[in-house]
Amino acid sequence: MGDTTNQLQTIDQSILDTLWDFSDPAASAERFQAAADDLAYSEEAREEIATQLARALGLMEQYDDAEAVLDSIVPSSPIVEARIALERGRLRLAQSEPVVAVPLFTKAARRAASGRVTFLTLDALHMLAIADAGHEEEWAEVGFAVLERAGQPRTRRWGVALHNNLGWYLHDGGRAAEALPHFERALEYAREVGTADQRFIGRWAVARCLRTLGRTDEALVQQRSLAEKRPDDPYVAAEIRALTEDRSTIEE
Repeated sequence: MGDTTNQLQTIDQSILDTLWDFSDPAASAERFQAAADDLAYSEEAREEIATQLARALGLMEQYDDAEAVLDSIVPSSPIVEARIALERGRLRLAQSEPVVAVPLFTKAARRAASGRVTFLTLDALHMLAIADAGHEEEWAEVGFAVLERAGQPRTRRWGVALHNNLGWYLHDGGRAAEALPHFERALEYAREVGTADQRFIGRWAVARCLRTLGRTDEALVQQRSLAEKRPDDPYVAAEIRALTEDRSTIEE
């Protein structure tokens, strides 16, 4: 056995974040492949990295290759088991197989919870809230309860996705008045621990919901403020047109 003295025994989410570029999954896959082969990482860390290689391949719709990568991993911990189940679930959901995906996400949530990895637990719960039709609100509420106990800023960022996704579920189901507090809460999380893009999107979602509620003056003020920051954003432009000219939005 080789010397493991200087190996990184665990993989921090911040390292995975630096390797990820969701707008360029091909380049991300190359970085993950290189990292998965890097003996500076421990076996468990390389296993976790390999699951992200599978995710990048899935984003490129190379589903068979992604499954092969996951099949090649012999998990050495509940954390790796959680990541494998999570990525298998994402692959199945991407191929319109939610019935197969939901048990995988459930397994991921349980394994992550048993390993006391709150970040992965929330990731799995947020996927369940997307995939498990008819139980969206239930899974979101479970996620909110877990989120209340989260202390790390990167982990608390899941509050953005959980509240935003539930907001859209309610909004698109004709429950805009119930959706607005979730959009507002998502924006609060984005301002606290999120990215610049999340803050921008959060403001847009609040304004969009205000339009649905008939609060058009407030919505227009917010959309014009967003237009000053990103004049070429098509979604902002479409909302301003809808608010000023009564035209359909880009989503419609």
